[in-house]
Parts: sequence; C-alpha cells; structure tokens
Amino acid sequence: MSEARGERRIVFWRHGQTLWNVEQRFQGHTDIPLDETGVAQASRAAALLAALRPSMIVSSHLRRAHDTAAKLAGFTGLEVMVDKDLRERGGGEWEGLTRAEIRAGWPVEYAEWEAPGGEAVTGVADRVAAATMRWADRLTGDGPLVVASHGAAIRLGVARLLGLPEELWPALGGVGNCCWSVLAEGRKGWRLVEHNAGTLPEPVNSDDRPESAPAAT
Repeated sequence: MSEARGERRIVFWRHGQTLWNVEQRFQGHTDIPLDETGVAQASRAAALLAALRPSMIVSSHLRRAHDTAAKLAGFTGLEVMVDKDLRERGGGEWEGLTRAEIRAGWPVEYAEWEAPGGEAVTGVADRVAAATMRWADRLTGDGPLVVASHGAAIRLGVARLLGLPEELWPALGGVGNCCWSVLAEGRKGWRLVEHNAGTLPEPVNSDDRPESAPAAT
C-alpha cells in the first residue's frame, strides 16, 4: 500500500506595494512594478514564508506578483511557475483611475463595483480557483503550494474554493500588501485556517470592492 499523502495546504500571497496602491488607482491587468516599499515587504514576507518549506511556487504573470514570488524563490531555491489565470480582476475603463475618479464618473457602477468592460467577479473566482487546483494537484512534497497573486483575485478565488455562496463573498475581508491567507484540505473540502496574516491590522489598498478594501485615511 502506498503511503498516504498529507493534508494539502495552499498559501495565497498578495504582492507587495506599488505606487498605484498608494495612489488608490485600479491596477487590474496593467503591469505595474513594486515600489521600494513593496520590494522590502516582499523580502520580509519571503523570509517568513520560507520557514513553511513550500513545495511549489506559482505566480501571476504580472510583475508585481512575479517579483514578489521571486523573493521567496531566492530563499527556497524553487522555480517560480507562471499562470496567467492568477492575474488580477480586469478593470476595463477603470484601470489607472483613482477611487475618487471612479466614484465621480460611474456612481451606479461604483456602488456595485462593476467596471465597464471589466471582469465579472464570478469569472475571476472561477479562473483563480481552477488555476490553483491545477497546481495543487501537482504537489508531491509535504510543503504548501504558494500562490503569488492579487487582492481581489485572492479573495474571490478563496471564496470559490471554500464553496461560499456568492452573497457571502463580501464576508471575506481584503488582503493587505504582502499578506497571505492559508487554506488546508480536510475530509469535507478546503477550510480557511489563516486570513490576511503577516501584518498588524491596517487599511487595505486594493482593486477589491470598497467594503472589502477600505480606503486609507
């Protein structure tokens, strides 16, 4: 009889800070780099996550996530795999605009957080969850899969993997820059064991909907 595989774990790790995060601009698919603070955040978080001895690292293709993942690769020696389906929610006409500009120009759409020409939350949840499971099914070691991704993408993907009905998705708060959430697999599916870990509570600047990512004061 073959040895039973241990409980699978997934660490969803949000990228470090960018200038557009600071300016509260919708990033979406726009390829914005980490700023100096974001690079430092990634290095600090990577040192902590390396202690988990991950078995695999996979990242969004956008460089703010990939450069974050590369810091962990430097500690672990693992290759960073890339999956475009882990990218952020597309913002359509809102990409590059601040929250104040979005609120002023699209008050109805702002209230629903549905960008003209952007992605639906259900589509993002489906693609992120499916991509994550593709990589989780390739795990061979006892260490976790680390997924380097984005604020809205992580929250929506986690909600889908937990099997939450869509009306309860806002119950999951946002994820701060370079913070992480951990899912563990049990007999009845995935369960959330940590959420937005890695920092003291602080405002979350993200492309996520306002109540999940309160604006900084």
